[in-house]
Amino acid sequence: MYYVQKTLEISSAHRLDLDYESKCTHLHGHNWKITVYCKARELDKNGMVVDFAMIKRRIKKVLDHQVLNEVLPFNPTAENIARWCTEQVPHCYKTVVQESDGNVAAYEVEEV
Repeated sequence: MYYVQKTLEISSAHRLDLDYESKCTHLHGHNWKITVYCKARELDKNGMVVDFAMIKRRIKKVLDHQVLNEVLPFNPTAENIARWCTEQVPHCYKTVVQESDGNVAAYEVEEV
C-alpha cells in the first residue's frame, strides 16, 4: 500500500449555525491547517497515489480567503469541512482539520 499526505494552510472565515448561544455564531476567522491522507494499492501511470498539486487545487483554491458559508453548502463546522475535503480528493481516506492550536476534527472513511 502506498500512502501520501498533504498539509495545507488556509485562511478563511465562517460562522456556525447552532441551536445554542455561542460566540461562534458570529462571523470569525481561522488560519486552518488541513491535512489530507490518501492511499492506493497501485500507483497511477505517473507513479503517484495522487498529485499534490491536485489536492491543493481541489481544496485550497476553493476555501482559501473565503467566507466558508458562501462557498460550502453546509454548516461549516470543522467536522463537516473534514468530510468535504475527504470527498474532494481521489484515494483520500482521512482528513484532519485544525482550526486552532487546541481544536482539531477528523473524518475517516470506514473500511467496507
